[in-house]
Amino acid sequence: MSGSRRPAPLALLAALLGVLALAGCATRDEQAPAPQADSAFPVQVQAEGAPAITVERRPQRIVSLSPAATETLYAVGAGEQVVAVDSASTFPADAPKSELSGLTLDPEAIAAKSPDLVVVSADLDGKLAAALGTTGIATLVLPDAPTLEAAYAQFALVGTATGHRAEGEDLARRTREDIDKIVADTPKPPAPLRYYHELDPSYYSVTSATFIGEVYGRFGLVNIADGGDPNAAGGYPQLSAETIVQANPSLIFLADGVCCGQTAETVAARPGWAAIDAVRDGGVVTVNDDIASRWSPRVTDFARAVSDAVAGA
Repeated sequence: MSGSRRPAPLALLAALLGVLALAGCATRDEQAPAPQADSAFPVQVQAEGAPAITVERRPQRIVSLSPAATETLYAVGAGEQVVAVDSASTFPADAPKSELSGLTLDPEAIAAKSPDLVVVSADLDGKLAAALGTTGIATLVLPDAPTLEAAYAQFALVGTATGHRAEGEDLARRTREDIDKIVADTPKPPAPLRYYHELDPSYYSVTSATFIGEVYGRFGLVNIADGGDPNAAGGYPQLSAETIVQANPSLIFLADGVCCGQTAETVAARPGWAAIDAVRDGGVVTVNDDIASRWSPRVTDFARAVSDAVAGA
């Protein structure tokens, strides 16, 4: 035909591959949101109970001195930006553990890691932020989350601060929905169950005024450590063996299995404890020490453990 030619086969193939490539990219973009663009910075972030800070640009070298924050950083997709974590950060296993401590903050040792963002759970009088600020290093304080909602807010905040806003917001949403579903799907006992949560063999426990206590409360459990004031001792009272035996809880949760080797057998061997309903009826549950003490995305694992215990009681 005059005035037109059939495209060469190679040209057709190239055009087809180009269309397929574009389609593939579109699909990937829908499934995994792209990291927050550098143009989204600077951003101001502030956790409940902590000072506001401005993150000037997308951090490339992050030091985490909080085990809960370490887990959250990896969960929002910022793991590749993390260059060092504190010695207590045990999850994920491949996190770059260092000699740094979140309890004894050493500005010089932290600065030696050349971070542009440092995440801590506490900064007394802002001394660390002041010291690191002189070298242009931002310090983000993420205090112990007092409630589940505060934890969800921190997930979103970590995403925003690290250039993963969409992932952080999605993590917060999914965690909230997962816990709501776990609670809703758990069979409700005929009467509220009493429980004791053990932090160590010296009978330190938690009250319902704590983050951990709120998780139990979502299942309608009654905390024997509350006494007359759940806020006493900052929510972490030390009980006596006599008090626990007399309270006769239906469920005992041991968060000292890893640290202190406590099991259903060691509990049953304690003087007088064999008569407790939880011991007699198989209601002693060992929960991972870390999962039961961190306001991290793995709180869903803790909620499942509580759900299983309630369902089996």
